[in-house]
Amino acid sequence: MQASRITTIGATTALLLGLTACGEGGGGSEPNAWVLNGGVWPVVEEDLEAWSDENPDQAITVDSFANDVYKERIRTAVGSGEAPTLIAGWTGGTLLEYVEHDYVVDLTDSTEQLRERLIDSVVANGEVDGSIYAVPMNNVQPVVLYVNQAVFDEAGVEVPTDWDELLTAVESLNEVGVHPFALAGGSRWPMLMWASYLTDRIGGPEVFDAVVAGEPDAWSHPAIIEAMEKVQELVEADAFDPGFASVVADQNEDAQMLADGRAAMVLQGSWVYSRMLEDVPDFAASDDFRFTTFPEISGGEGDPANIVGNPANFWSVSADASDEEQQAGIDYLSEHLFNDDSVDAMLETGNIPPLEGLDEKIAETDDEEFLGFAYDAVREAPNFQLSWDQAVDPSQEQVLLENLELVFLGQITPEEFASAMDATQPE
Repeated sequence: MQASRITTIGATTALLLGLTACGEGGGGSEPNAWVLNGGVWPVVEEDLEAWSDENPDQAITVDSFANDVYKERIRTAVGSGEAPTLIAGWTGGTLLEYVEHDYVVDLTDSTEQLRERLIDSVVANGEVDGSIYAVPMNNVQPVVLYVNQAVFDEAGVEVPTDWDELLTAVESLNEVGVHPFALAGGSRWPMLMWASYLTDRIGGPEVFDAVVAGEPDAWSHPAIIEAMEKVQELVEADAFDPGFASVVADQNEDAQMLADGRAAMVLQGSWVYSRMLEDVPDFAASDDFRFTTFPEISGGEGDPANIVGNPANFWSVSADASDEEQQAGIDYLSEHLFNDDSVDAMLETGNIPPLEGLDEKIAETDDEEFLGFAYDAVREAPNFQLSWDQAVDPSQEQVLLENLELVFLGQITPEEFASAMDATQPE
């Protein structure tokens, strides 16, 4: 984490403090937690319920939200002093803001034994100025390329491993009437996966590190410009479903297009794998369901082993919770999180906890191929880039999503995107 960013985030504070509470946050008589729907989240919810059953004096109530709804409501709740006891987040710029304004408590001492079990590169995302304010609580979440092999076989083309092969595949797949890629453009954030992988492959991690550090004109780096050019090259080549702007991710619509053969590929997070097991089990169990890494770009400076995504979701403890509520949350994190039952449940649902030494457990699962692939990718990646919308200053998040959408829709040029984003860099 880059502590220097803390000084740049005050601009959003007045907005946060002026918002009213949702009515379901903190300030109550018992500790509570908000979770998301789908993916590994039912396992998280069940684990909280197990804690409550075993510790009735510290029972934690749970409310569940869709991804986009949660992001809106948690911002309101935290800013108005009505946050749940356990705050789920993605770290990045938002965690820096929480720390700057004392919205969350220091967990350094209370979670020491937990952190000894975790992958260091994942734990580091919850650290600010040498102290821990958030701990990972679910699965590592690299973004991978999912493939419907039957579609490729029909088109007589190989799954692409580099950019030139990708463009060839796009042309061949269109000729057989299949969308090369599904894209949940209606949710906007899936577009970030393309932007971040392309930027990393072209220019390496240093390019976006400069953005996160708040360097002037960092968005105008040639690698970001080229990445946006390649996005528009794909759109012009009909690489995406022409209706991508109305497809949303919350209901797994993009992955469903892959499963039913309307699309040959989808670039999505590892959380999609567990949802596929649940939503389309026959396809998920077939030999046609494949996965691979993002293609290389010839001449690019980024290591092809670099990955992007979310190292995990993280729990923080609200500073606005009562002492008793905070203690219940801390005790849950230090005494119960990643117990054997929850670890087994994650693996059984196709998710990988951010723990060291899981090789034997993974080898015993029904999903060894995918879990081993994703686990090795995380441990071996020279760089694991946090999703752009979580890494940037919170004041930039919506502007980034809006301008990236305009790039995909062809309504602004790459240079206009860079100029608009440079204007958001903290002074």
